[in-house]
Amino acid sequence: MPCYRCGARQTDPVRGVSPWKRGVRREAQVLVCPDCQREHDLDLDTCATCGSIALICRLGEVECRSCGSVRLARSRDSLISADSLVPAGPPGLAAEVEAALNRVLGRS
Repeated sequence: MPCYRCGARQTDPVRGVSPWKRGVRREAQVLVCPDCQREHDLDLDTCATCGSIALICRLGEVECRSCGSVRLARSRDSLISADSLVPAGPPGLAAEVEAALNRVLGRS
């Protein structure tokens, strides 16, 4: 999954904690690269209880990693229009992924 802001893709991680951060934007889990984390306005969803941006989205729920508050995720269709979705990634990414899967799975 690329950075939702700049489209940078993660490389193979080194040992230890990843410098990439997770967040929730418009009810969808996103990743934020180290360069974009320096920005002050990340436009991420915040916790209604404590105001933190340390949220994770899973199985139809949004959980705050700061205070532990959990709420049901709203339908993405009710939040955003199709033209404002999180970018799908850099051009050619789907072709690169398909080629890598073909190599790994031994497909011609």
